[in-house]
Amino acid sequence: MEPQGRDEGKGPVLHIVVVGFHHKKGCQVEFSYPPLMPDEGHDSNLLPEEWKYLPFLALPDGAHNYQEDTVYFHLPPLSGDTKCVYGVSCYRQIEAKALKVRQADVTRETVQKSVCVLSRVPLYGLLQAKLQLITHAYFEEKDFSQISILKELYDHMNSSLRGSALDGSQVYLGLSPRDLILHFRHKALILFKLILLEKKVLFYVSPVNRLVGALMTVLSLFPGMIEHGLVDSSHYRPKSSVSEDQSLVESVSGAEEFVSVSVTDIDSTALDLGVETAQPATESSGNSSEGDNHHLKPPSRISPESSESEWETLDPSVLDEGGPQEAPSETESELPETFDSKPGTPITVQPQAVTGQGGVTQGLVSGLEEDQYGLPLAIFTKGYLCLPYMALQQHHLLSDVTVRGFVAGATNILFRQQRHLSDAIVEVEEARIQIQDPELRKMLSLTTADLRFADYLVKHVTENRDDVFLDGTGWEGGDEWIRAQFTLYLHSLLSSALQQDNERLLADYGAPFITAWKITHNYRVWYSNKHPGMTAVTPGHPFQGQYSVADVKLRLSHSVQNSERGKKIGNAMMTTSRSVVQTGKAVGQSVGGALTSAKTAMSTWFSTLAQPAPASTPACPEPGTAVKP
Repeated sequence: MEPQGRDEGKGPVLHIVVVGFHHKKGCQVEFSYPPLMPDEGHDSNLLPEEWKYLPFLALPDGAHNYQEDTVYFHLPPLSGDTKCVYGVSCYRQIEAKALKVRQADVTRETVQKSVCVLSRVPLYGLLQAKLQLITHAYFEEKDFSQISILKELYDHMNSSLRGSALDGSQVYLGLSPRDLILHFRHKALILFKLILLEKKVLFYVSPVNRLVGALMTVLSLFPGMIEHGLVDSSHYRPKSSVSEDQSLVESVSGAEEFVSVSVTDIDSTALDLGVETAQPATESSGNSSEGDNHHLKPPSRISPESSESEWETLDPSVLDEGGPQEAPSETESELPETFDSKPGTPITVQPQAVTGQGGVTQGLVSGLEEDQYGLPLAIFTKGYLCLPYMALQQHHLLSDVTVRGFVAGATNILFRQQRHLSDAIVEVEEARIQIQDPELRKMLSLTTADLRFADYLVKHVTENRDDVFLDGTGWEGGDEWIRAQFTLYLHSLLSSALQQDNERLLADYGAPFITAWKITHNYRVWYSNKHPGMTAVTPGHPFQGQYSVADVKLRLSHSVQNSERGKKIGNAMMTTSRSVVQTGKAVGQSVGGALTSAKTAMSTWFSTLAQPAPASTPACPEPGTAVKP
């Protein structure tokens, strides 16, 4: 790595931390090397205020249901730092009776611990591969006081990773777009466009390794996003204590008028999916006017009794009333509302598969390391968070007025039940995207050109190609090939937006989507600067063209698979087809049985006629013969 500023001379790994579950204290840090607090020892339980959620992230909720698991998580920077801290945690549990040295505080039948690495670089898969081996060895010792192996891990990682480059072979280790396409199929493109709109997106599945794998794989489809686009993705403030909230109220004039709505402030009737809460106001603040300081008014009616019954499983500290929140300190006044754009030169060359060949430079407006195309886009900046795994104690971030949006992952069903706090919920297990807002569904409706693009990906991934991974020459349908296709898609979209009279070019991406995308923060930042690489990109959708019969079939197939009416029709057709088949089988069996019975009866009758009469039975006399008495 090439550390910058105050990190120069330091290795990429900040700390090795062991988090355990205490039967009285809950999740807590048991070991850290180097110590998390400079003035404390390596066995101190104290944490920096910015990292107060570390134990709950490293040892995830519901971990006792699995023997082992893996977590990716992001921590906010400490005071004086400016970059996100990337965490990878390996969880395991072992029976207490198997320990060679049993501590006095081990009172349960199982011991649950996580070993985690806090790093400056987003090498999730590489860190996980090394960490899993060490975690296994650490547990095999059956004596958790043996910490020398953890110190050796810290030294080994910093020596082996120092000087490495953030290239795709390391950054994308363990992230497979091929598996994503096989599971989500054309919906992968919907997820791609959904994140471009900077909406509140919640991924949901269990265990955590499936969750973080799916979420980070979607982000890997954005060129340069994981390498350079997540440095500002965890800039949030931990929830303040009651005393801090009171002091803040006294120091800020008029603060009683502006408070953040916490979980306990939500009326029970708002849980109904048909009730719209303050979500539209939050939505507008996240897209149309990021520079304004929006605050949520206190609700007119509070029902803490109903909230307590619904959140009785929460830690009491989570249910503390949320105090006043300070307005975002950073504004976007430096971004012009309108931009002076000029069309680029005519394009005749398609972009290369690998982006950033000319290196990366510091973006003048975004502050990110950008390539010649202005990528990665400044999506995860200015209060738009990326939390691959979100602990239950971080739930307040969903309604925090300083958070304009997020892409987050959760395994606790309580997150999914609060549908009004998210614009879209991605249920990974069922490959389903739930969107309540009809306008947002309209924005994300795939056009004919989009369907062609998605179908092109699905066909290349699903067809059986023996040469993709064996002879080394074919790469269509592989992970890098899929990322190259999404790179081409994004390059073409950006190039089309630069052209004058570009309504026809942008129509292939969907007019409602383009309208919403042009008011997002990432588009405004990208559009405010010049990017020399865009002159080599051909504008227009990669799959533009005249409609055909194949497009009609593709549209019908897409509608049947995704719309509620189409699903009902499809289910009805499947039920009817199944009934017809079962009825046919039953009728066939009955008719066949009758024919078999008739055939057997006739055969028996004919065989009886052909047999001679028994000896005991007198033969019939010939005509005219007298019968003896």
